[in-house]
Amino acid sequence: MKSFKIITLGCKVNQAESEALAQDLKSSRWRPAGTGEPADLCVINTCAVTRKAAQQSRQAVRRVIHENPGACVVATGCCARTDPAAFAAIEGLNHTLSRTRPDELSALAGGAGSCGHCRPGASAEGDLCRPVFFEAAPAPSENRTRPFFKVQDGCDAFCAYCIVPYARGPSRSLPFEAAVAGLAGLAAAGVPEVVLTGIHLGCYGRDLDPPSSLLQLLAAAGELPGATRVRLSSIEPLELTDAILDLAAASERICRHFHVPLQSGDRAVLERMGRPYTPETFTGRVEAILRAMPEAAVGTDLLVGFPGETPAAFEATCALIERLPLAYLHVFPFSPRPGTAAFDLPDRVTPSVVKERCRQLRQIGRKKREHFQRRFLGRSLPVVVEARRDRETGLLKGISSNYLPVLFSAPAGLMNTLADLRIEREEGGRLFGSLLDRRQDPA
Repeated sequence: MKSFKIITLGCKVNQAESEALAQDLKSSRWRPAGTGEPADLCVINTCAVTRKAAQQSRQAVRRVIHENPGACVVATGCCARTDPAAFAAIEGLNHTLSRTRPDELSALAGGAGSCGHCRPGASAEGDLCRPVFFEAAPAPSENRTRPFFKVQDGCDAFCAYCIVPYARGPSRSLPFEAAVAGLAGLAAAGVPEVVLTGIHLGCYGRDLDPPSSLLQLLAAAGELPGATRVRLSSIEPLELTDAILDLAAASERICRHFHVPLQSGDRAVLERMGRPYTPETFTGRVEAILRAMPEAAVGTDLLVGFPGETPAAFEATCALIERLPLAYLHVFPFSPRPGTAAFDLPDRVTPSVVKERCRQLRQIGRKKREHFQRRFLGRSLPVVVEARRDRETGLLKGISSNYLPVLFSAPAGLMNTLADLRIEREEGGRLFGSLLDRRQDPA
């Protein structure tokens, strides 16, 4: 059996696609290369969301070429789709592909690890930015306690700063029956938690005939037998409806965790970004979540230094974040991406100012996280026990419904199960707990 490696950069959708590809390759008689072992086939799943991510993607390709002499090396993913010429210029890269299917990869690698059928520097084929069907339905992962389940791809929003719609194409969904069957298969396999992923997850089902919705998919997931709980990866403010919140509040199967992107707390900056809501709308959604589920974790994304972000606009963002009972922040500096509406906007914020603003927001985020964690000291929480021990402590790690990682001591046999923990202490920003009882059902 010839060996393969998949190196993944970027979002949960990329990770879901890489996991699905790995499962398919293994079923096609490829084996994962061992740690430190050169592989016969190397696939780099790239990311284009920021200039730094694109740079890291190219660096990853060069590193893989150096570490795997003689391998068939293939670049795919968002950066390979939006800038194939940059990858074609990398010496030693055999192919830049818009899509990666195991039969195609086997053919490219000569079926035996040979690169005889690869054309060095070959560019991505076809229309990269306008796929019209849903690709890469995920397979259960053998190595992940909480597998990513991709049910939606693409985006029609075209926010001013975002390259993703150009890389991923229009919004499209995994057919409803296939999505339910996939969830049922994961539940039957005993997976304790599934993370629903998509580029624009709240648009799930709108393109189907007949149309469906994320609400319908969550309702169907709640009816499946077994103990598998479902976590949403990210959902836009206007798509997190009261009906979804009511369903989540009534079901222990849906995790009390909502990642709702904000990007800016200033109305004018949001308009300039092309975001279809106001700071007041976002505030109302956060308040609605916590009315329905007071113990829920609510996180958000913030994009710092967008052109035209004045000191007053940044202060408005800080003030809004300080007021809201958020559990954590993901803070990103604005990265101008060629081809997006924001690339040529005037009034750029200087890099040093962007860096300082990011530092300030990340400091606020650390305080928010610590405050949220401390609320649960002395409490008991059900957690999903992950399949890998914490590298630093050697302890098991459980993830609660409301996204709290808790370290605890217990036998390895508890991995990939649900268990009840008592949160004992916080140390160095991490929670430590003790095992109360093994769980059989999240309800």
